[in-house]
Amino acid sequence: MDKNCAITVYPDANAINAELDALIKMPVYSINRNALAKYEEEYFEKKCKKSKAMIADARDVIPGGVQHNLAFNHPFPIAMTKAEGAYLYDVDGNRYYDFLQAGGPTIIGSNDPVVKEAVKNLLGTCGPSTGLFHEYEYKLAKKISECVPSVEMFRMLGSGTEACMCAVRVARLATGKKNILKMGGAYHGWSDQLAWGIRVPGTKNIQSQGVPLFVFRHTQEFFPGDLEDLEKKLKLNEFNGGTAGVFLEPIGPESATRPLTKEFVKGVETLCRKYGALLICDEVVTGFRIGLSGAQGYFGIDPDLTIFGKAIAGGYPGAGGIGGHKDVMKHLGAGLDASGKKIKKAMCGGTLAATPISCVAGYTAICEIEKRNACKTAGEMADRLTAGLKESAKKHNLPFVIYNIGSVCHLDTVGTMHFAVNWSKPWEIPNVLKQTSIRQKEMQNVGAAYMAEGLVTLAGSRLYTSAAYTPEMIDDAIARFDRVFAQCEKIDY
Repeated sequence: MDKNCAITVYPDANAINAELDALIKMPVYSINRNALAKYEEEYFEKKCKKSKAMIADARDVIPGGVQHNLAFNHPFPIAMTKAEGAYLYDVDGNRYYDFLQAGGPTIIGSNDPVVKEAVKNLLGTCGPSTGLFHEYEYKLAKKISECVPSVEMFRMLGSGTEACMCAVRVARLATGKKNILKMGGAYHGWSDQLAWGIRVPGTKNIQSQGVPLFVFRHTQEFFPGDLEDLEKKLKLNEFNGGTAGVFLEPIGPESATRPLTKEFVKGVETLCRKYGALLICDEVVTGFRIGLSGAQGYFGIDPDLTIFGKAIAGGYPGAGGIGGHKDVMKHLGAGLDASGKKIKKAMCGGTLAATPISCVAGYTAICEIEKRNACKTAGEMADRLTAGLKESAKKHNLPFVIYNIGSVCHLDTVGTMHFAVNWSKPWEIPNVLKQTSIRQKEMQNVGAAYMAEGLVTLAGSRLYTSAAYTPEMIDDAIARFDRVFAQCEKIDY
């Protein structure tokens, strides 16, 4: 296990899931409607005028007014103009604690000066992209292979979505099998085949508008934490083309919205070996955030393929890649195997994959994470944040479920993503969809309150810490969250 891992103590996954089970049976607790209206009037209308005007203009030429899903915030998206360490600044000059961290990649903090200087030096000698080989492609791949034992070879791509698409193709070529299994609720990018059972287990294609149903013929989901369900589906697939790969987010779907036990993670690996399926570890969020060797290093598993994103380019564009064992990764090369047999090559491309700018940024960022022991520091800040938020929720008698796995923190006020669709009880489905819709709205409302208090979160329910935070910053942030908690109450629907 990586001694510099972000995880101090692994939480009791069963206990957290029991708390979440109870949360979704309770009434909804959220920001008081009068308090929300006051935030909208006093903060957003008066202090965010430039953002409001800019978004209004942007809606004429951009669907919804923004280019990124994470930016859709109530009552309107805030236009950011500066990122620095643990802070974000908007066009109106307001400063925020950044717990979004661009979705997780900036473990050492945003716009780090060391990484920025390396990028500037590169741009002084080379363009951001040449379409040909650059030395930092090798340096980055070598560094990743040194950090993550299962990654004997690495291929840079443009995003985590691309890496997941590529993994499906490689798995099918390497095993000669057809089916792909993923955890219900997990998000492995937005490609057609993997847009199945996302966010809420059992949703199948409900949230995959625009994707024909036939595309999912060889994609299935298993319930997170349930080894019996996984083995049942692996057995059934033996009679229908076999299972090429099992996708696993090692800390739980959607970065541990439903946390997993250590025993389950090891059990998935055992079942993959038993049925000849590749274990595909999605470390888009956990790679270089949980530790230099990823969550797989913490759990002690040896995946055949690993999906990278987010941190792989240090917060710069071109953040995606796939790594794994040589006998599997050979399907991304060309030529003959040891016996002289031609290797089948998976279709994979990307004009702007592995650009010099993304590779130098990624290499420098990973080196700095290692030098500064950033994973451990970020994890300690998350521990402090979680403890403070728990104390605040208890003080205000709120049923919120708050926990962290390393520097990935969850502040679950309504349990939106803990619901599950059970197709054996179809009469329950309308209520599940209604409840998730209601609770999604309340996540947006409380997220707006956080924003008005100078706190940027991911959808009002997930927070990432970085090594740029200090204990004093965390304590100040806790005080701001406390002001919101003090204005939360039961909401009648």
